[in-house]
Amino acid sequence: MLRQCPFFAAVLLSFITLPIFAEQATPDETAPIDDTISVLPLEDLRVFTKAYDHIRNAYIDEIDDRTLLEYAIRGMLEQLDPHSAFLDESSFDDLQVHTKGEFGGLGIEVGMENGFVKVISPIDDTPAANGGVEAGDLIIKLDNLTVKGLTLNQAVDKMRGERGSEIILTIVREGVDQPFNITLERDIIKVRSVRSEIIEDDFGYIRIAQFQANTALDLEDEYQKLIEENSNLRGLVLDLRNNPGGVLQASVGVADLFLDSGMVVYTEGRLPDSNTEYKATPGDATNGTPLIVLINDGSASASEIVAGALQDHRRALVLGTRSFGKGSVQTVIPITDDRGVKITTARYYTPNGRSIQAQGIDPDIKVERVRVTAVKPRIAIKEADLSGHLKNTDGDEVSSLDDQVETELHNEDSQLYEALNILKGLDLFRRASTPAAEEH
Repeated sequence: MLRQCPFFAAVLLSFITLPIFAEQATPDETAPIDDTISVLPLEDLRVFTKAYDHIRNAYIDEIDDRTLLEYAIRGMLEQLDPHSAFLDESSFDDLQVHTKGEFGGLGIEVGMENGFVKVISPIDDTPAANGGVEAGDLIIKLDNLTVKGLTLNQAVDKMRGERGSEIILTIVREGVDQPFNITLERDIIKVRSVRSEIIEDDFGYIRIAQFQANTALDLEDEYQKLIEENSNLRGLVLDLRNNPGGVLQASVGVADLFLDSGMVVYTEGRLPDSNTEYKATPGDATNGTPLIVLINDGSASASEIVAGALQDHRRALVLGTRSFGKGSVQTVIPITDDRGVKITTARYYTPNGRSIQAQGIDPDIKVERVRVTAVKPRIAIKEADLSGHLKNTDGDEVSSLDDQVETELHNEDSQLYEALNILKGLDLFRRASTPAAEEH
C-alpha cells in the first residue's frame, strides 16, 4: 500500500522515525512544550493511509495531495469543537479585520449546530440586526443552497459578497412553526464598539456591541462624555446583550475600569502558557457608581468574562437571562506564512472559580424581555389634565402624559426599564441611609 502512495510513505516515515513534539506557535517563533516524546500509533496510521489512498485513486474527480491533506486537517479540527478551525489566507485576513471592527457581509456572529449555521448574535446597526435576525436562529438555507454539509467557513463565505447584493436566509426559530425567509442586503460592516447616552435624569447607559482592540479606551472616553454631560451620575447601565465577545485583553480592560483590584479572569489548559491570571489595576474609574450589567443568551465569551468578574466582586448587579456559555480560549497558530490553525487551548474561569463553558453566567435578577400592557382604563384622565384645574402650590404637576413615556420605555426594552428602576431604588436607599448632616 505504501508503494502505491509514495508521497504519503515519505510522510509516514518521518512520523515513525522522528519524535513528535506538541508545540505552541506564536507569529515570531515556535517552542516545544516539554521533553515528552509522543509516538503516533502505527496501526491507526495504516488505516489512515489506506483510506487516503482509496480516496486519492478512486474518487470520481482527481484531487491533488495538498488539497486532500488540507481536507484531513480541516476534518480533524472540525471534530474537536465548534470553535477550532483551519485558517487559510482568507480566514487570516478575516480574523485581522474582525478585531479591528470593519468587515464585509451581513453582521452576524455565527457557529455550527447539528450541521446548520446558528446565530450567536446579530451585531448592532447591521443588515442582520435591522432585518430581524435574532440570537438562537438556525439558518438552514442560503438562497437556495442547503447549509447542511457545508463547513462554517464555506457558509460564511456564501453570506459575504458585494455591498448592495441580496441574499435570502431560510431560518428556523424556536416558537415559530415553519421555516421562514429573511432577505438581507449586504453592506460594509463597521462595528461601533461603544456608545453611550443619558437615559433619564442622572442615569447613564453604555452599550458595548463587540470587544475590539480599543474597546476599553473607547469605554473610558464614552464614560467621560457622560460625566461632561451630567456630572451628577447616580447610576449606570452597562449593556452587553447580544455581544458575541472578541478580544480577551479588551474584556479585561473593561472590567478593570470598574474594579479597584483583584482577579478579573483566569484560564487553565494543557500548555503552560495557557494557565494565566488577569488582574485589575488599582483604581475604579467610575468611583463606585452603582452599576447594572445587562446580559442575555446572545452575550458570549468576553461579555461573560466582564459580567462574571463584576458579579463575583459584587461590583454590579447582573440582570437579564443566562448568557451563551462560551468559556473557551482559542489560540491562532501559524503553520505557514499564509495558513494556520485556530485551536481551543484553555477554559475561562471567573474570579470565584466558576467555569463559563457550556454554563454561562446566571443573572442575579432574571428578567425576560417582554411587552407589557398596563391594566388600567383606556382613557386615563388625571386632575392635572382637566381644563382650569387648581394649580399646585409647590409648582409641580404630573399629567397622564408622563405615564405614557414610562410605558413606552417598558415596551421598547423591558430589561433596561427594570435596570433603571433598580438603580433608582438603590439611589433612594442610599439617600435614605445618608445622615442629613452629610447631605449639606
